Amino acid sequence: MAPHRWRHVGAFDDVLSLADVDRALTGSGLRRPAVRLVRDGEILPPGDYTKTARTGASRIDDLIDPGRALDLFGAGATIVLQGLQRWWPPATRFCRQLELGLGHPMQANAYLTPAGAAGLAPHHDTHDVFVLQVAGAKHWTVREPVVDTPLPRHVSDHDAAAGQPVLFEADMYPGDVLYLPRGFVHSAAAQQGVSLHLTIGVLATTVHDVVRLLVDRAGDDVAFRRSLTPGWPDDPDAATAAVKSAVADLVDWLGTVDAGEVAEALADRFVSNRTPLLDGQLLEVAALDAIDDGTVVERRAGIVAALRPGDLDRLRLVLGDRVVVLPAAVEPAVRRMLDGAAHRVGDLADMLDPSSRLVLVRRLVREGALRTVSPDG
Repeated sequence: MAPHRWRHVGAFDDVLSLADVDRALTGSGLRRPAVRLVRDGEILPPGDYTKTARTGASRIDDLIDPGRALDLFGAGATIVLQGLQRWWPPATRFCRQLELGLGHPMQANAYLTPAGAAGLAPHHDTHDVFVLQVAGAKHWTVREPVVDTPLPRHVSDHDAAAGQPVLFEADMYPGDVLYLPRGFVHSAAAQQGVSLHLTIGVLATTVHDVVRLLVDRAGDDVAFRRSLTPGWPDDPDAATAAVKSAVADLVDWLGTVDAGEVAEALADRFVSNRTPLLDGQLLEVAALDAIDDGTVVERRAGIVAALRPGDLDRLRLVLGDRVVVLPAAVEPAVRRMLDGAAHRVGDLADMLDPSSRLVLVRRLVREGALRTVSPDG
């Protein structure tokens, strides 16, 4: 994998625009850590741009002070909006589409930099990054990695990063995209005007994650729960023998592992951490009783779902932040409702009686798996 730049891919202001940043920063009551400021490679103290406020009887100490933040921006600081996938709906939907396509979690940050200013010092990230230039221009310098394909524990050393050979430099303009595989050192500075860019981070599941899951599962075997011989730190031969024995036991145990079961567990972990996108859900819940055979429903956009067998003739539907337990007999009906097409509730007449299909569809709507749609689409 190597860095790559695409020119004029398209506008990204439907995900985030300068006007959106203005509204979010000045009128939405943002709190840390949703915002941080950096200048000349240094992170500014939060006290420089936060204030204290009260909500009811509660005291808030980390409320962003828009005036102070913008004063610092005017003095050369970069404003970073963090974790946009959690609180900015367009970014949430954009990241979810990428997650469903790539099978890896995504995150989104935005960087608003004043003319002529630099943000972070040369560094590497421990995740792949797509840089989307939204407004203005920014000059990027990309260098060779210090660490090849780093894991989260491989923290960037700024001095070592800055000393790496330069691979290329590039000016990014609105609509341009830059791909930076994890480990490649990079830094950026705004040009003549204000610059806004999005960084979409790919928090990849790695082979190391598979190994960690396997080692955690090994703890279910009593052989891996025994204590080492007393006094082992002072007896190198005993310590070495214990390690050799543990390695041999692990090799034998790995030969018994059901790879399909482990893969399913990894997939369930991905699914269970994809929070449902519940825009409009309050209205759906309020109208549950109105659902009848003529109601049209469809799979909620961005929902990540997995059907798994449960105990005692039950079915487990894994949905982001919850597991819905259903009778195993309704599996064909659930699969039909979640196939991505729009269906009338009455379309389940070949599978379920009137009462059962209403109960099932209302449950799936209430859990956020389905949403109702106009019969005309």
